Amino acid sequence: MAVELSGVDLEVGYLQLELMRLGADRSSEGVLACATFAELMDCPRCEQIFEALVGTLRAAKKRKVITYEGQMLLKGVSDNVQVKLLQPPPAGLAPAEAVIHCSHPSS
Repeated sequence: MAVELSGVDLEVGYLQLELMRLGADRSSEGVLACATFAELMDCPRCEQIFEALVGTLRAAKKRKVITYEGQMLLKGVSDNVQVKLLQPPPAGLAPAEAVIHCSHPSS
């Protein structure tokens, strides 16, 4: 059964799925998955899914879905900040469709 989410809630759900994909192997007590801010920012799939990743992270933190140190994450300065997933993605939420464009060397 598909989940009916829209707007920011849908973006937060996609963030939860991406954190599980990137950092499920780094779970610990109370944390379902963990990835650095740089891993999220540099991920080609995340680049395609999230129009404003920092805004989605702030919305997810406000909803207590994730946690990280500090108020605002900035590329470069916050690269090593751990983004920790506290709540599982909504049941039935399908992964976002992301078209990854790869450059192939010409023959």
